[in-house]
Amino acid sequence: MRLLVIEDEPDAARMLAKGLREHAYAVDLCADGESGCYQASIVDYDAIVLDVMLPLRDGLEVCRHLRQTGAHVPVLMLTARDSLEARIAGLDSGADDYLVKPFAFAELLARLRALIRRGGRPRLPDRLEIGDLRLDTLAHRVTRDGEEIPLTAREYALLEYLARHSGEVVGRADIAEHVWDEHYDPLSNVVDVYVQRLRRKIDRNGGPSFIRTRRGEGYQLEPPRGDGPA
Repeated sequence: MRLLVIEDEPDAARMLAKGLREHAYAVDLCADGESGCYQASIVDYDAIVLDVMLPLRDGLEVCRHLRQTGAHVPVLMLTARDSLEARIAGLDSGADDYLVKPFAFAELLARLRALIRRGGRPRLPDRLEIGDLRLDTLAHRVTRDGEEIPLTAREYALLEYLARHSGEVVGRADIAEHVWDEHYDPLSNVVDVYVQRLRRKIDRNGGPSFIRTRRGEGYQLEPPRGDGPA
């Protein structure tokens, strides 16, 4: 899943991005409200983490702009202000949740998971099952036939995205938009490389693959067929 973090304090932004990436999120960063509004208008994000105190446009104005332009992306607002009036102002501007600094990173993750589950997209279940392949979307744990499969954060993010669209053909551009961040090079073959890594980990030696290649279209995740390799 791809997140936008709008935070003007460089150290805080780097720490947030690092922690979120370690939990399989793709993260884009903006340091002011104006660039945040623009970035949110050109990328389909799964959620936005938005600081209140920002240059050019503050977080309240950014959130109001998002809602006025019809954006339904879940917004988690961050602020150092703990007054009732400040919380009301944040929620009234269109934020979905409000977290006061300093906060535990585990709470930020939990609030993001909750927002994404009940956000504008179809609800992401706690468990996804494709044949004997099971994904625990809360713990980011993958098993096949009860045996755990160790994956990197990026491998898990790719597998979860394919699993959320199980049975559908998903193009490389769609995968890149939701699994990689703004530094993704559209001319690279990184998506294909990671698909091959996943195949080596989730498929059985010599057996058909969970991930089928649709030449010229993309990839499709579905239970392996018994009539030969993908």
